[in-house]
Amino acid sequence: MDKNTIASDLVFLIPDAGLYEFGILMSNIHNSWMRLVAGRLKSDYRYAKDIVYNTFPWCNPTPEQRNKIEETAQAILDARKLYPNSTLANLYDEVLMPPELRKAHQLNNKAVMMAYNFTKTDCKGKKHWLSEQECVAELIKLYKNLTT
Repeated sequence: MDKNTIASDLVFLIPDAGLYEFGILMSNIHNSWMRLVAGRLKSDYRYAKDIVYNTFPWCNPTPEQRNKIEETAQAILDARKLYPNSTLANLYDEVLMPPELRKAHQLNNKAVMMAYNFTKTDCKGKKHWLSEQECVAELIKLYKNLTT
């Protein structure tokens, strides 16, 4: 932003945040938590640092997992740069979302799921990703462990 930009009190900043934090915050895991705990104004979510961000149970990735999340987060930013004249609303329209951006988010979600180890094994020994409901249940367990 330049010096002529005036931010409202609805803007949240994370000093010294990097690609890792961006990758986690852009993930389905974080968005699942946000949908669970955030307030709403009409049908819009109200992201609050005290309710959403400060209560979110962050994972403890290996260095390799952290690097992968940083790579996929950068891929999201790179995909957005391909469309400099598009607003975020246009980029994230479910029907109009550019394929490069969709793929970047899918890879980021996979990297974050790996860092959380949110998989289950079926009766044939094949691993599957947890559903959103199962992820939320695991996040609640992690939150309980952090707060007790």
